[in-house]
Amino acid sequence: MKIAFFSDIHANLPALDAFFQDIDKVQPDALYCLGDLVGYNVWANEVVEAIRKRRIPTIMGNHEEALLLPTEENDRSNRGITGRLLTAENKHYLMNLPRHLQLDFETNGGRFSFLLVHGSPKAVNDYLVEDYPEGEITEMMNAHQAQVVLCGHTHIPYHRKIKTGIDYMHVVNIGSVGRPKDGDSRLCYALITLDENFSKHNPNAIRVEFRRVSYEIDTAVKAIEESEFPDEYADLLMQAK
Repeated sequence: MKIAFFSDIHANLPALDAFFQDIDKVQPDALYCLGDLVGYNVWANEVVEAIRKRRIPTIMGNHEEALLLPTEENDRSNRGITGRLLTAENKHYLMNLPRHLQLDFETNGGRFSFLLVHGSPKAVNDYLVEDYPEGEITEMMNAHQAQVVLCGHTHIPYHRKIKTGIDYMHVVNIGSVGRPKDGDSRLCYALITLDENFSKHNPNAIRVEFRRVSYEIDTAVKAIEESEFPDEYADLLMQAK
């Protein structure tokens, strides 16, 4: 079974289009989005509508959570500009997304659970970086009885395995489709493969592939430069920082 996880599109429609083209070739069995559909670029409505059209299960990111806060009419922050771009219907959709999802599997090795969050199990805006304290991770995962936590938010992909007794936990940051920050400007998402008899006792129970795909980044950069958003966002997009 193959499951694709993607996150942090940040209103970058050219990147999302390239992502869907790759997904149509890979043809995973399931597809999940871990939030931050909007922010930093102009295609907020187009990105939201593309996700909704495909009926992709999606959770709330910190940029969606920010929409819950009131803004002044002339607010020129990222949140303010994004809020003005969105239609009322799309804003309502984003403001009512769940904050996490859990996928439970029953195998010969017993129950195996994936916890989908944007930041961490602790908070939507928590940065679950690769060197996050191991004890805090296991505590959060045990609270949800999860063997795998999938997250975004940092825009930097990694797969970390944690041994707990005879079992293994996995933390997978799936990177960013629309605004990578690991020095590689190509979009990134995670394709996870599960074997028929995967088990929490097996350190290789899940196989993680970070897929990188080029897209028309110049189009995305030009859109920022011609918008209300600061030109700094265009520079950061090009530099993948």
